[in-house]
Amino acid sequence: MLLVGIYFYKKNESMSDYVIGDRKLNPLVTSLSAQASDMSGWLLLGLPGLAYASTNGMVEAVWTALGLAIGTYLNWRFVAKRLRNYTFISGDSITLPEYFENRFRDTSKLLRLISAFLILLFFLFYTASGFVAGAKLFNTVFGFNYTLALIVGVLVIISYTFLGGFMAVSWTDMFQGLLMLIAVVVTPIVALSAAGQVDGLINTAYIDFQNIFTFSTGEPISFLIIFSWFAWGFGYFGQPHILARFMAIRSAKEVKPARIIAMIWVVISLAAAVIVGIVGRVYLNTPLDEGASETIFMVLVSDLFPAVIAGVLLSAILAAIMSTADSQLLVTSSAITGDFYRTVYKKDASQKELLWVSRGAVILIALIAGILALDENSSVFRLVSYAWAGFGSAFGPVILLSLYWKRMTRNGALWGMIAGGITVVVWKNLSGGIFDLYEIVPGMILSLVVIVVCSLLDKEPSIEIQEEFDKVNKINLQN
Repeated sequence: MLLVGIYFYKKNESMSDYVIGDRKLNPLVTSLSAQASDMSGWLLLGLPGLAYASTNGMVEAVWTALGLAIGTYLNWRFVAKRLRNYTFISGDSITLPEYFENRFRDTSKLLRLISAFLILLFFLFYTASGFVAGAKLFNTVFGFNYTLALIVGVLVIISYTFLGGFMAVSWTDMFQGLLMLIAVVVTPIVALSAAGQVDGLINTAYIDFQNIFTFSTGEPISFLIIFSWFAWGFGYFGQPHILARFMAIRSAKEVKPARIIAMIWVVISLAAAVIVGIVGRVYLNTPLDEGASETIFMVLVSDLFPAVIAGVLLSAILAAIMSTADSQLLVTSSAITGDFYRTVYKKDASQKELLWVSRGAVILIALIAGILALDENSSVFRLVSYAWAGFGSAFGPVILLSLYWKRMTRNGALWGMIAGGITVVVWKNLSGGIFDLYEIVPGMILSLVVIVVCSLLDKEPSIEIQEEFDKVNKINLQN
């Protein structure tokens, strides 16, 4: 990973190179880096842990995985190509906040600054959650002191992100994505082969899937709960670290092959992760202690493979964590440099200056996220869930309507973004009844309503904006 960072160090000559790779990603790197940066350690820890814990956990894992798979496809199918074309045509935008400003000709800079602030806020905690997970992995596998483990993980991620920027992050993500896929597929196959309990797996899975609409107590699972699990998939439309890959692909014509690769990776990985959990229940004679279910992948790998191979497979967890943290670090850095520094402080900054400010921002953000991660009792998945809902609600509806609705206005985008973010914050602090619904659902719905209402009450977009929309639409149809 460090060598990749060094390789791309000399290839970065501008902020566009550093932040978006000058739009030169090929389909393979685009697809695998998008999915690796998406899944994080959740694929090898959280999802297998859910499936292992109980029948109820397996049901939640299946519904969540199904929502994620469908959300991934819809994002690639309806957002990727249009966003690539629109960001290029609309002022060659290299960040989401810059795209929002150019798309709606927002001379006040308010739209850009608020969206950059939301990216900075949510990604600080999102990145910190990745650092916590990485530190816990080093702590568990090597017995490192938690603080030392945190420092080691942060230094490695800073190093190649600082040096190589977007291209280094994307290429390392591709390698990490391949390692994650191999690890999550090989482990359950070897476990079943070693135990000779294929029939046991089939019987366990059959019982689990028979109860996909009921709790282990026999009570039916409400639509509200199932929809909350499934709703994770809605968040894809607003995730900046994933959308950046769409903006960076070499050509809009290459989105389709990238989508096919991405979907193959996602379907196999999610299915295999669920199977790891089920296999764990069949394979282990002594069940794991309550609260240790998320270690099932590590337990199986350590038990089944020789030390050298086990080390490689366990490093897939670190790869998953790193592939998300580095992407978030870079997107947050671009928000500070392009959307705060250049917009507010120094509009005439040279490309060389912006490049070094971006590198400095990587270090600054990593240090702040590292400080936030010093508490080893931090709830990783609570932070991830909250940030995922925040981005999905604040940016998802704005992205979708900006790509498909010509009548959308700057005020609609601004107030829709604010409404989505505030709804998530408020809803998260309420509980009981309908408030048990995952906050991304009401957040996205309210954001959509506010965007439509404010846009219709506002005057129509200028002729220039409408003509640009028609131009992008025509190119999308041609491609």
